[in-house]
Amino acid sequence: MVGTANGSRTPVTPRQAFSVVNGGQDPSIRSGPGSIAGSDCGGIEFTREEVEALLNMKIRTKDKFNLKEKCEIMMEYIKKLRMCVRWFQEFEGELSIEHEKLKRMFESAEKRSNDMETLMNAKEEELNSIITELRTNYSILQDKFMKEETDKLAAIQTLMTEKDARLSAERLQASLTEDLEKSLRESSSANQKIISLNDMYKRLQEYNTSLQQYNSKLQTELNQTSETLKNVEREKAALTENLSNLRGYHDAQQDQLTNTKASLEETMKLKDGLVIEVGSLRGDLQQVRDDRDRQLALVQELTGEVTQYKECTGKSAAELGTLTSRSIELEATCTLQSETIRRLQEELTTALKKLELSDLSSVETRIGYEEQKKVNSELQIRLVEAESKVIEGEALRKKLHNTILELKGNIRVFCRVRPLLSDDGLDSITKIISFPTSTETLGRGIEVIQHGQTHPFMFDKVFTPQSSQEEVFVEISQLVQSALDGYKVCIFAYGQTGSGKTHTMMGTPGSYDDKGLIPRSLEQIFEARERLKEQGWKYEMQVSMLEIYNETIRDLLSSNKSSSTDSSGNKQQYAIKHDSNGNTSVADLTIVDVRSSKEVAFLLNRAAQSRSVGKTQMNEQSSRSHFVFTLRISGVNETMEQHVQGVLNLIDLAGSERLSKSGSTGDRLKETQAINKSLSSLTDVIFALAKKEEHVPYRNSKLTYLLQPCLGGDSKTLMVVNVSPAPTSVNESLCSLRFAARVNACEISIPRRQTSMRYLEPRLSYG
Repeated sequence: MVGTANGSRTPVTPRQAFSVVNGGQDPSIRSGPGSIAGSDCGGIEFTREEVEALLNMKIRTKDKFNLKEKCEIMMEYIKKLRMCVRWFQEFEGELSIEHEKLKRMFESAEKRSNDMETLMNAKEEELNSIITELRTNYSILQDKFMKEETDKLAAIQTLMTEKDARLSAERLQASLTEDLEKSLRESSSANQKIISLNDMYKRLQEYNTSLQQYNSKLQTELNQTSETLKNVEREKAALTENLSNLRGYHDAQQDQLTNTKASLEETMKLKDGLVIEVGSLRGDLQQVRDDRDRQLALVQELTGEVTQYKECTGKSAAELGTLTSRSIELEATCTLQSETIRRLQEELTTALKKLELSDLSSVETRIGYEEQKKVNSELQIRLVEAESKVIEGEALRKKLHNTILELKGNIRVFCRVRPLLSDDGLDSITKIISFPTSTETLGRGIEVIQHGQTHPFMFDKVFTPQSSQEEVFVEISQLVQSALDGYKVCIFAYGQTGSGKTHTMMGTPGSYDDKGLIPRSLEQIFEARERLKEQGWKYEMQVSMLEIYNETIRDLLSSNKSSSTDSSGNKQQYAIKHDSNGNTSVADLTIVDVRSSKEVAFLLNRAAQSRSVGKTQMNEQSSRSHFVFTLRISGVNETMEQHVQGVLNLIDLAGSERLSKSGSTGDRLKETQAINKSLSSLTDVIFALAKKEEHVPYRNSKLTYLLQPCLGGDSKTLMVVNVSPAPTSVNESLCSLRFAARVNACEISIPRRQTSMRYLEPRLSYG
């Protein structure tokens, strides 16, 4: 991987050989470091002081024009650095192994401890629940037992009371039977007297002729009374038969029978009075009528009382049977409850014994838990120490990695050849472009054939048409990571129209595998931000997007439809400014705070819709402007008392094209002229830097003035030159590759880390 310090990349040949192959540039350009694949640091170890001294070492020569001596010293210094890196990698590997081992031990111990504690708690809770349940059941059973005992005593008492009532009812029934027999005898005598009275009435009829009508009426009434008395006799006989089945009466029955006797005696007295007072039948007849009415009411009352007595007797017998059966059931229930209580007492005794055993087991488990907890604490302390060593090692790795990258100094160049399209011809790649397979050029060399002549080029990395977006991003991922470390990073895509620049930078919308460098870089940065939170780093991100169209800057995130005018209608001047620290800003440009890659993706889609595109004869969707994406990163680590500021610039340049091929007219002609002019200015700047001229024409165009810190400043810069394999584009491909070779030979200032304590000022919040 280009830009890494792990020594796994293909050996780099001296830059002097590059210059000879790429067209004979100045041989004085510095050589790249050799491979450390064959080096062996053996038993050499480096202390922190030695590493610091090696990093702070300044290269001095007696004669500053003696390039050979300077080169030898530089090679020796690079050799020491590589030995140091090799030793650090081995040391880092050991630390990682030990860290993973301690972490696994700690996790397993913690897991065993948690399992043991969970098991102990579960067992304790289970036993407590069993004991609580048993005690609850015991108390419930005790309450039930007491209640059943109380019910049993009440039932026994009720049974005794019912027995006494039954006996008293039987005695009362016997006395009532005797009284009824007496009443029957008295009724018989009363009937005989009534018969005699009838005879007397007949004699009186003869004697009292004047009272015949009255006598006849009296006779009729007497006959009715006789019939009523006969009915009473029949009812009394039925009462006698029914009273034989009665089992109990209440005290009120005796009073009612007494009233019946008194009524019968009154009737007898009234009848005697009728016999005696036969002379005054008129007055007595009315009295007899009254007595008759009273007798009828009394008979009806007696009939109702007899019916009520029957019902009461039936209810008493049923209640007596129910109480008897309930008493039997209560006795059986009490016996069963006694057995249940005895069994529960035995279970409670067993549970108490088990509780004692579990208490002993829990004490032993707790002692083991305390011992395991001490072991876990020791492992935790060792884990914290290992993590601190890892953090220190990571910081040292970053420092060594960035030191090696800074020593390179040149603008790195990647070359990517897009796949063939249907209009390019299926066998064009075998005739126009080839990729050498020798050890020195494998993965880094490309050859273009024109008119039978081969033009070889070598770059830091060459991607074939079969290379995926993921493979391209892997090569630049470390460079993107440097932005989080506080460096300014610039990656820009260059090439002719239709060579695949926008696809490389943006990718295919809606396709996960074809995401471009910009979306992938953002995902990596936000994922790294989440990982670095564990080490105490807090990052803030700000995004801005602009395009340079016809030498005019347009704000692609502006809320106004026309980004070239402000809210008052005045034309905005997006002035480019560079400060003394090499930081670039554009006046009035919209800057948005972002917190996730999804927010940035939304802004990218919005900017893509606002970007200027057009159709030409060379491309259906040709970018007509230079697109500049800028991500400002501010990181703070309060624990380490560090504050870093990084900038990531990702640029999609408009494609160069010939007017004769593009067929542009009108506005498209003006766009093509403006694009070619800005790219021509970029070429002039690269040539001036390659020749180390005092004056570099950055101000000739907005594009070169905006890229000034990336081309000639302290930024880590990478150019991705995109090439078309079409035979019709061989001239443009050669021009692009020659320009890329020039860029690869340019030396710029050594990148430096931005560690100022000035915080970014948010201008517009998103989401």
